[in-house]
Amino acid sequence: MSTFIGKYDAKADIKGRIFIPSNYRKLLPDGGKERVVLQKDAENDCLIIYPEHVWNVKVDKLKSTLDEWNPVDQLLLMQFVSDAEWLDIDSQGRILLSKKNQTLIGIENSEVLFVGMIDRFAVWSKSRYEQNKMSPTDFAALLKERMMKRPLAPKGE
Repeated sequence: MSTFIGKYDAKADIKGRIFIPSNYRKLLPDGGKERVVLQKDAENDCLIIYPEHVWNVKVDKLKSTLDEWNPVDQLLLMQFVSDAEWLDIDSQGRILLSKKNQTLIGIENSEVLFVGMIDRFAVWSKSRYEQNKMSPTDFAALLKERMMKRPLAPKGE
């Protein structure tokens, strides 16, 4: 499995083209170096970029939890999928962010930050990422809390 880690600064050119960091491009599978899936994060001001195979797993997992005959579930699936789009990666390793997507995440001065998320990565406006990230103290406390949680034992044990 690909492991996207770290943060990388980038700049969008006047047309909205951005180089995907070479460390991330190297992790894309051979069949996935030409396109990826982009989706606006549901809660944060960033865009999530999925390798195609990771996106397919996410969609399959969501579909398996939904009732295809339930209108609310249908709407949830439609909105989840309709908020995504294919992004081509050009021969130089760039993606093109539309003006709409640049505005959605608040890219003002073309400064972008790629942030690894293990099986996918996020694209942030550099300034918005800095505004939204946790303080070191809050991060340490939350990490400790989450890491200390033990998985529940299976029923009957």
